[in-house]
Amino acid sequence: MSPTRFASEHKWVYWGAIAILVGLVITGLIRYTSVKRDNESLSKANQLQDALLEAGYSAPPDTDTIERVLGTDGGPVCEDPGSALKTALWKIQQSNGATGPGMRPVITDTKAVEAERIVLQVYCPDELDDFEDALNDLKTDDTVRR
Repeated sequence: MSPTRFASEHKWVYWGAIAILVGLVITGLIRYTSVKRDNESLSKANQLQDALLEAGYSAPPDTDTIERVLGTDGGPVCEDPGSALKTALWKIQQSNGATGPGMRPVITDTKAVEAERIVLQVYCPDELDDFEDALNDLKTDDTVRR
C-alpha cells in the first residue's frame, strides 16, 4: 500500500479535523467578544458606582443591576438625554404631589439632576453637552432639606 493511496482513501479524516478546528476557532472568537463586552460593562458599572458614592448618592451594593440596565453604552439614558430629561423634569415640576386644586408646580432639586450627569459622564460623555443645554432651560434649586 502506497502512502498516497492511504491518504486519498482517508480524506474524510482530514476534512473532519479541519471542520472541528474551524468550529473551535469560531467558538473562541464568539466567547472572546462576549467576555470583552462583559468586562467593559463591569468596568463601567464599577466606575459609575464609585462616582455615585463619591458624590454622596446611594448606589446598588452589587453592580449586576447597573450592568443589566446600562450595559456598555448607557442604554436608554444615552439615547437622547436632553429631551428625555426635559420631558421627565417638566412632568415632575407640574405637580407637588397634591391632586385637584391643591396641585402646584415645584422647583426641582439640583441634586436630583446631578445623578444623571454622573451617568452621562461615565457612559456617554459626548451627550453631556445636549444634557447641559436642556438643563439650562430648567429652574433648579436646593429645595430638599439634608
